Amino acid sequence: MMRTGLRLAVSLCLAVAAAVAHAQTAGTPEAPQVPDMQIGASEAAAPDAPTPAADAAPPPQAGPAPHVAPPLVAGPVRNVVLVHGAFVDGSSWNGVVALLQKKGFRVSAVQNPLTSLEDDVAATRRVLARQDGPTILVGHSWGGVVITELGDEPKVVGLVYVAAIAPNTGESTMALLKRGGPMPAGAGIKPDDSGFLWLDPSNYRTDFAGDIPERLARVLAAAQQPVSAHAFDETVTHVGWKSKPSWYIVTSKDRAVAPDLQRYMANRAGANIIEISSSHLAPVSHAAAVAAVIEQAAKMIEKH
Repeated sequence: MMRTGLRLAVSLCLAVAAAVAHAQTAGTPEAPQVPDMQIGASEAAAPDAPTPAADAAPPPQAGPAPHVAPPLVAGPVRNVVLVHGAFVDGSSWNGVVALLQKKGFRVSAVQNPLTSLEDDVAATRRVLARQDGPTILVGHSWGGVVITELGDEPKVVGLVYVAAIAPNTGESTMALLKRGGPMPAGAGIKPDDSGFLWLDPSNYRTDFAGDIPERLARVLAAAQQPVSAHAFDETVTHVGWKSKPSWYIVTSKDRAVAPDLQRYMANRAGANIIEISSSHLAPVSHAAAVAAVIEQAAKMIEKH
């Protein structure tokens, strides 16, 4: 059991560290063995969600081509798999899904269990197996770790990171967050007795989604999915951005993952970098900008 009255550090990394320390003392429960239908992905004709906030302006054009040449693709790239992060679920992509579907893309949103990197990779791999051709993987926040691990799969032709963690071999989310320094969102992250992290609803809009309507922020906070604390200490064994082209959307008003850390990871990956004036929850607040970058990535790969 975790000690009551636990005081969290102001940074996300220290908050996770505290939870991990308790989990190691008490023993983090194993992730339940749930049938694929329960924790697997669903085709993202997702139920209607509250209308996301409108974008103030279209996204800027992406920068120079990435240092990794796009793979040879026979035909158009029409498959997109979206991987959500912590404290949200697959419905956080609803605005992006709707916009991409209007453009003719076949879109799937993964429902990550957030119980471990292995479990989230397995859930995403099940969706990837359903794709009928070249596919772009898109990850938000923690979802970036998942798409990095799966990026070298044969069907994957490109990676899009949205304010996401993009680790290198043997590197954990915790290690990268420490590099970024303390962030305001860390103060609102609280562990429970089973080793999962939750974002305090009173901090949700201020530190996670500051540019969406308050009503929508309350809905998202109520539906948030916690993440296992030990997942942030897990390391990747495959690094997709080393072999596949990548794009990175930096959210310059982010209070959860430092914008400078995002730029560091994007530059290290040789990604096309697009900056938008957004909170961490860009898939909701700037759905049109995110969808436009994904469409642009598909076009760039097709032209190669």
